[in-house]
Amino acid sequence: MKFKEFGIKKDILNAIRKAGYEEATPIQEQSIPVIMEGRDVIGLAQTGTGKTAAFALPILNSIEFRKRARVRALILTPTRELAIQTFENFKKYGRYMDLKTVCLYGGAKKGNQLSQLKRGADIIVATPGRLIDLYNEGVLDFKSVDYFVLDEADRMLDMGFVPDVRKINSLLPEWRQMIMFSATMDKAVEDLANQMLKDPVRIQVAAQNDAAETVDQRLIYTKGELKDTIIIQFLQNEIKNPENLSLPRKDRKNAIVFTRTKKGADRLHKALVKAGLLAVSIHGDKTQGQRKDALDRFRSGQVQILVATDVAARGLDIPKLNYVFNYDLPEESDNYVHRIGRTGRAGESGIAYTLCCEDELHLLYEIEKLMGKEIPEASTEWSLELDRTKFKRHNKRNNYRRNFARRSYGDNKNRPRRNDKHRDNRNNDNHRANRHNDNNRDNKHSRNHRDNRDNRNKNN
Repeated sequence: MKFKEFGIKKDILNAIRKAGYEEATPIQEQSIPVIMEGRDVIGLAQTGTGKTAAFALPILNSIEFRKRARVRALILTPTRELAIQTFENFKKYGRYMDLKTVCLYGGAKKGNQLSQLKRGADIIVATPGRLIDLYNEGVLDFKSVDYFVLDEADRMLDMGFVPDVRKINSLLPEWRQMIMFSATMDKAVEDLANQMLKDPVRIQVAAQNDAAETVDQRLIYTKGELKDTIIIQFLQNEIKNPENLSLPRKDRKNAIVFTRTKKGADRLHKALVKAGLLAVSIHGDKTQGQRKDALDRFRSGQVQILVATDVAARGLDIPKLNYVFNYDLPEESDNYVHRIGRTGRAGESGIAYTLCCEDELHLLYEIEKLMGKEIPEASTEWSLELDRTKFKRHNKRNNYRRNFARRSYGDNKNRPRRNDKHRDNRNNDNHRANRHNDNNRDNKHSRNHRDNRDNRNKNN
């Protein structure tokens, strides 16, 4: 279906055409007319299907220019990267419209964001924490909001943002139209939708938790200590070869390598650089400037290899990504679908390799159970024969503890570590040893205790 068939304004159609889009994707084709009718929507679609345009285009189409800007659309995203990308898409689709769009996210100084807000905003794209901070400072007014979009709702829940989302929703007018998009739909997301949306239209264009058909998935069984060798050998053959480097930057093959931990990302990044491969890395401990610089260099083709944790598993739109490597299998099985969804986007094809050692068989089992199919096995000179049915099932209590910790603490930075607990216990031991020292007994109860003891000794 052509975009012009939706009745979209000419300025927006010109911007879409300039961006290289002619026909709507299935999620756009089904969502745009419903949103334009004023209905609440919950959209479910696999990553890379054009969800941002599905809500951005009808919102832009309905907002008229006003001399004095006021906030009429509020878009919440779980991460800084997704906020920036959504902001850039709004600017791209609305390039010929005189509307002010502002992006608010943590990890950056408030000064510039405050200055933009004071100049006025028609559309705000934000992460929940920074939005609430600025609201508490009295620089935001939501009384005129007509559209409230909750993007990547399942990720919001995983990151512990539900209380913030509820608070923000309570500040909005009752008449606001709500649009919720999510890659997956579990009970928690469904409960949130039932509480916040009014008679929503549910739109689902692909099997839930399914990977894109344009992604060729391949599984390599190997030993953990051989993973570096496999990654380095492959990247040297496919990415660093003279033929690839002789191409224009935008046409060169590229790859994202996902690790499970931040330390693992740093270690692997150093190993790749040591092997003569030009790479950048991003994870939660990187500053916003470092993350933006790494992504800009990767997107522009200046660097062809990106090492990342699951902070890059969702929301990042990398044009024509050729390869995804799962160096480690993710703890959360649905993150596998989001990881490999970085490639095979917008009709392009891609290949996703997964390196699995014996200790990760239980994670592989959960991933294949989620997708409802097995990942095809690929044979290499480093392959190891493993029995797929030999896996370690997680104890339900351990699953409960992990999920409770994630929902309670949200950001992993605030989650207590085993070493911290050990340090606290050690400090408690010192405290218990010192409490018997008379020099530390300077409180009223301790003095009274000594006086009473001395009196009893005298009487005896």
